[in-house]
Amino acid sequence: MALEDLFKTVTKRFNDDTPDEHEPMFKCPRCQQSVPESRFQELNKVCPNCNYHARLTANERMRLTVDSGSFVEYDATLHSADPLEFPGYAKKLETLQTMTGLRDAVITGECTIKGSRTVIIIMDSHFMMASMGSVVGEKITRAFETATEKRLPVVAFTASGGARMQEGILSLMQMAKTSGAVARHNEAGLLYLTVMTDPTTGGVTASFASLGDIIIAEPKVLIGFAGRRVIEGTIRQRLPDDFQLAEFLQKKGFVDMIVERRSMRSTLSHLLKLHGYEKESGGV
Repeated sequence: MALEDLFKTVTKRFNDDTPDEHEPMFKCPRCQQSVPESRFQELNKVCPNCNYHARLTANERMRLTVDSGSFVEYDATLHSADPLEFPGYAKKLETLQTMTGLRDAVITGECTIKGSRTVIIIMDSHFMMASMGSVVGEKITRAFETATEKRLPVVAFTASGGARMQEGILSLMQMAKTSGAVARHNEAGLLYLTVMTDPTTGGVTASFASLGDIIIAEPKVLIGFAGRRVIEGTIRQRLPDDFQLAEFLQKKGFVDMIVERRSMRSTLSHLLKLHGYEKESGGV
């Protein structure tokens, strides 16, 4: 190879690894480092510098978790009413439905994960911070009831700012309703895996999200009930810097496992098989 050709080859390889100056960049909110958007997407929205796990949509989470073509959605047409005639609520719901393509803040259904059949629940923080109103609570309750009837495990990806204030007491009632459905599923001797993603807070944390047989969390996600400032103002003490992060809660025994996104599907599959939910034909 001529020296000129060798120089061109080396230059091309170097340039192929160099971000295009016109390529969009993702700036990590945690470490403030920038990475090409394409690289960030390739890593499933995980920062390669500090391992920050950005929030996923329900559909993105679905693609990373379930076997292709296996998902069958439950209660796809359920959508929120406006029981209190809360100012602007109906319009907000309509706007978010158009923006996200979702009817409400949760998707439920049946699927296989590496061949093991399960009921899956995925909350989406892009829809009103996945707040739990009457439809979210109803869909989650029905998912557990169907899982109990079919004797299937449940995998729930939780992400929420808590109860939906626009529905008042009706949203708070969902805490008891979902917890009751989880209890009946548990009494039937069936497995429930919770995966807490960022953030899992408020009434969701205080109900079904904390009732999993095994509670998993992604790295450094926010998990709690009330906010830091509220708690510090109440107890008049400064809380630890890592308070309400997954790692802190694991030390206190609240979280059982912290699993990175790249390993989540395999971990869920392993846990399902470990508890007797064997691979069905056609799984991958």
